[in-house]
Amino acid sequence: MPGSYLVRELARRIDGVTATQRARPCRLRTVDKCTWEVETDGSTAPLVVRYEVLAAADASVRGVMLDDEHGFIDGAGVFLVPEGRAGAPVRLTLAGLPRGWTVATTLPPATPASASKGQRYAAADHAALIDHPLLFGAGLWHGQFEVAGVPHAVVVQGAWPGLDGARLCRDLQRLCTGHVRLWHGARGRPPFQRYAFLILAGDGAASGLEHRDSCALTVPRRALPHAGTPPGPAEGAYAELLSLCSHEYCHAWNVKRLVAAELAAPDLRREAPSRLLWFHEGVSSYLDDLLCARTGVTAPATVLGAWAAHANGVAATPGRHRHSIAQAGFDAWTRLYRPDAQTPNASVSYYAKGALVGLCLDLTLRAAGGSLDGALRRLWRGAFGRNGGIVAAASGLIDENDIAAALAAEAGRSLAPELAAWVHGTDELPLAPLLAGVGVALHATAAPDLSAMLGLRLAESPLGGVHVRHVLRDGAAEAAGVAAGDELLAVNGWRVRRLDEARAWLTAGAPFELLLVREQRVRRCRVRPPAQPAWRTVTLALDPAADAATRARRRHWLGA
Repeated sequence: MPGSYLVRELARRIDGVTATQRARPCRLRTVDKCTWEVETDGSTAPLVVRYEVLAAADASVRGVMLDDEHGFIDGAGVFLVPEGRAGAPVRLTLAGLPRGWTVATTLPPATPASASKGQRYAAADHAALIDHPLLFGAGLWHGQFEVAGVPHAVVVQGAWPGLDGARLCRDLQRLCTGHVRLWHGARGRPPFQRYAFLILAGDGAASGLEHRDSCALTVPRRALPHAGTPPGPAEGAYAELLSLCSHEYCHAWNVKRLVAAELAAPDLRREAPSRLLWFHEGVSSYLDDLLCARTGVTAPATVLGAWAAHANGVAATPGRHRHSIAQAGFDAWTRLYRPDAQTPNASVSYYAKGALVGLCLDLTLRAAGGSLDGALRRLWRGAFGRNGGIVAAASGLIDENDIAAALAAEAGRSLAPELAAWVHGTDELPLAPLLAGVGVALHATAAPDLSAMLGLRLAESPLGGVHVRHVLRDGAAEAAGVAAGDELLAVNGWRVRRLDEARAWLTAGAPFELLLVREQRVRRCRVRPPAQPAWRTVTLALDPAADAATRARRRHWLGA
């Protein structure tokens, strides 16, 4: 599935495949896990293939959903393609929808007459067909706004009563305008003729998937603005929703048009590893929050908090010493998207560290009189020419040499040493001095909780108890023999339902006895915590003592 770095075996949902020619059944057999071979009668009569798709019980931006109120389709899991004809035009008809259901998609209508009916569509080829998800049902909320004359739609399914759709559209309009200005300047236009945010509201976690002219999002209902949402910059779950929208919208430029060759036209039957995910996903993860602050939809403190969370997450991942983010992206198919107990020890998130690398590159460029904005515009012009690739159908293929050249032209010098250390190496990032140059102070605050000090990642609940998810390399828990999967029962004879409770009776730095269960056996081990934590959590804050020149640089970078 394009944009999702895992072979998801989507053919497992295909069932009951049959084929007919001139109304007579054709012999059909399975060739491999996602291919069927049909024995035709040798004529040129049309071949008709019928099959069912087993819809999932829960909504997902990577799946197929259908119930009595709505449906959602990501085409990669639905539409088969004749071998050798992936480049042929495709017509799509949605038939049998209940009365009153509406359809939301950026697929173009098959004919002008079918535009009003919204159930007949045309795609240039199979890749285009699966790059336009469809959301349909009764009771969908529809909103719209324009950015530089280009229509944008917002469609929400499953929102609570009282959705403040007007505010959602206003905030998204400001956010999208900021992205267009970043990539094209104040008078620029988006590189598409329309765009749609397709939002499925539920009670699960937030998730998103980018497409060429749209994005699909699942969000908690509580994240959507409603009549009681406080005015002013977004906070909490709503701020996270806007950041997610910002990230997926950024992908309309970074990965859907500016794209590594291996991701541009992938063979969907196998992995498409790339060492540019630090740029496609990591830099987009930096820009998503930056644009939220710059356009004022969230407060600077909210964005600084998100970057601090990235920094703390990376610092608590031992794999950062062993795996570069370039290699982490290449291995995403077997590591990040297939995590196990050793994942934190073996790799690092190219999303989180990539966002910090984007931050460091931007601040390095600004110290030299440039900006990441300028480098990205140079990269875009290099791929599409001076016209900016407006409504260009083709993608602009890029590699790291193109990115390095754009950075060098913007900085007035080569940034090869920085790329070698930050992208291909495992060096610590110089966050504090670079942030100080734009009037942001990095403060080391309290030591991490007891589990982090011992090198543990836990699942804790009052009813379920304390269970070890990960044991981090070179930590006190590893030295004591604690293993992933253990249940922690007691510390120095006292029952715990949250490990950090034990701080109330432990002496800092003193050894203690840990009672645990492994494979139904009760065990005891002696833990020697470090005298000092290996790292301390950090916070970021605007520096009130910054001089006027530094404050000016900060405003130009972060917004008012």
